[in-house]
Amino acid sequence: MLDHVFTDAIGALRDTLEAARLERQALEERFHADILLGDITWETSYGLPGEGSPPRVQVDLTLEWPTWAQTAYRTWYLDEEFTEGPRIALDVVFRVQGLASGADPAAVVGALPAASPRVGDTLLEPAGPTLETAYDDDLLVASHAVEISFHGDYELDEKTLEDGSALDADFGAIGGWVTNVLVRLGDLPLNYLPPVDEEQQ
Repeated sequence: MLDHVFTDAIGALRDTLEAARLERQALEERFHADILLGDITWETSYGLPGEGSPPRVQVDLTLEWPTWAQTAYRTWYLDEEFTEGPRIALDVVFRVQGLASGADPAAVVGALPAASPRVGDTLLEPAGPTLETAYDDDLLVASHAVEISFHGDYELDEKTLEDGSALDADFGAIGGWVTNVLVRLGDLPLNYLPPVDEEQQ
């Protein structure tokens, strides 16, 4: 793994999710570098153990390291001058999918815990739910899904840049919170389609 604070953040987020016994969707993990703008993005997905693929409920997480953050980090690293703390953009999207009928968004939002965790000094802010309807080739409704997203910008101070172990503490609350939300969403009395493997039998 590269010796960089962004990869340290990726490792810290992975550790807290795996400590919470969540199951990584291996084929859904991606690492992007925008060759025009310079932004770097890491994406991954996790579900509850035993849910299969695709799981009924899952979380999609994205960390983004913008080019200006790299500039601030490089200035501190090479010149030992701390002018502005770089930030990592964090997106957490909870997804309930494979529904045979549409879900009541109020019921889905109502299943969430009262508060989202802080990542360092940053409180993850929720956005309104997104409802999705997928159609087959005959334009008949094939499935429904609901997504609820949270966003925050995690600012790294000089102490965290010097000692990346602080990332473990700052990201540590995410694993338990994600598990709690996935269990709550999975317990909702929703009408799911049969698993893919059962449909093929």
